[in-house]
Amino acid sequence: MTAALPDGDFGLLSPVSAAPRVTALTGDRAVLAAILRVEAAWAGVLEEASLAPAGSAAVVAAAADVDRYDLAGIAVRAQGGANPVIPLLADLRAQVKNLDTEGLGASAAVHASLTSQDVLDSALMLLASDAVAELLAEVRESTAALAGLAERHRDTVCVGRSLTQHSLPYSFGLRAAQWFAGLADAASRLEALTFPVQTGGAAGTLAAGTALAGSADASGSAGTDAAPAVTPFELSDRLAASLGLAPVAAPWHTNRLAVTALGDALTAVTDAAGKIAGDVLFLSRPEVAELSEPVAPGRGGSSAMPHKQNPVFSVLVRSAALQAPALAAQLHLAAASFNDERADGAWHAEWPALRSLLRLALGAAGQLRELTAGLQAHPDAMRRNLDLFGPLLLSEAVGAAVAPLLGDGGRARLQEVVDRTLEAPAAERGATYRSLLREAVPADALTDERFAEVLDPANYLGQSGEIIRRLLDARPGFTDPAPQKGVSDD
Repeated sequence: MTAALPDGDFGLLSPVSAAPRVTALTGDRAVLAAILRVEAAWAGVLEEASLAPAGSAAVVAAAADVDRYDLAGIAVRAQGGANPVIPLLADLRAQVKNLDTEGLGASAAVHASLTSQDVLDSALMLLASDAVAELLAEVRESTAALAGLAERHRDTVCVGRSLTQHSLPYSFGLRAAQWFAGLADAASRLEALTFPVQTGGAAGTLAAGTALAGSADASGSAGTDAAPAVTPFELSDRLAASLGLAPVAAPWHTNRLAVTALGDALTAVTDAAGKIAGDVLFLSRPEVAELSEPVAPGRGGSSAMPHKQNPVFSVLVRSAALQAPALAAQLHLAAASFNDERADGAWHAEWPALRSLLRLALGAAGQLRELTAGLQAHPDAMRRNLDLFGPLLLSEAVGAAVAPLLGDGGRARLQEVVDRTLEAPAAERGATYRSLLREAVPADALTDERFAEVLDPANYLGQSGEIIRRLLDARPGFTDPAPQKGVSDD
């Protein structure tokens, strides 16, 4: 009798991933269910190939009901063999024996020719495939919302910032389009992933699979010199097809590229989401106030300050983005340490890192979906912040348009105007620059009308509109034109 474990991990200290859908896709129950799916599917493959008694697959499938098993007990007993497959197999065989009331010998179909790594690698790929499908659906909702923001705010002028300081006039639509592009490109990496099956046997040589495939019948009698009816490679392909995983040319026990590629793609999503969250956190500060997160009862409150409305979506997304890279690095460190034909600890170090990455990416995607769907843009505040520097923000534009009109020394004269302006109090610099510039440039060289055009920030957005179009057009699969609910702009 095993000792009872405390209550499971519900995400009390990881609120970004504390969601029922995340638990359903990545929790211990989901892991155990994936392992059982692999075992049941393998039994079906063996029966179909006449390598297991007729009817045995149905018995194994019935036994592979996750509700039949004690998760906590299996977790404790896994310490005895360093992986959860070993204790689960003992329980699965016992369940199969109890359900095999007709004496089919269905136990022969359980785990035949496989090793623990085959089952757990395949199960984690199966788990990841399901999670990534859900993740992509969440991300697509966010990219669609961001594409809508980019289109609506194509001509909304705001200030660009460089090294924390005001740089040039910018377009909020372009900012949203860049968010969109980063997230869509990360999602494209998810779409390019493959989730390979694993059936290499104890040392990755398919030795047991070869012996099994060469057996004359399901009873295990000796084989003949004739070519087997099915090869272990064909059995592997059939398992992949049954589970919806990718077939492989050969076992990959110690080649962990599939795992590191998955980790990198998940981290790319949290990177892109973190960039968006970081920008929203800054732009929603009260002194900036260019954006607001969606508001709802019970969201964003403080335990001590009733007046606060915290940007919790962005906080949670950023928390995921700060955790994910170290987990991806752990996968790479493990991959580089896969010694011999079965790693002594590196394989085991993959499991929690990979699952944590899946949880963080799923959690962040869910928070980001709600954030982007209800993000509120405040063009008036954007213009107010843009005007803090006033026309001085256009000094680059002035240099390009006006310096040639002043002849030799034109740029030096314009720099002098800037230097004198910076000596004025901050609140007066806009008017000071405009006045000094008008004095420095003769009206016959630059008319008042042209002077006003040069100092209009909307006239110095470069190719922002075209860049937006190109960013969106290059990723058509992520620009769902369906109207996004809850989006509000001033």
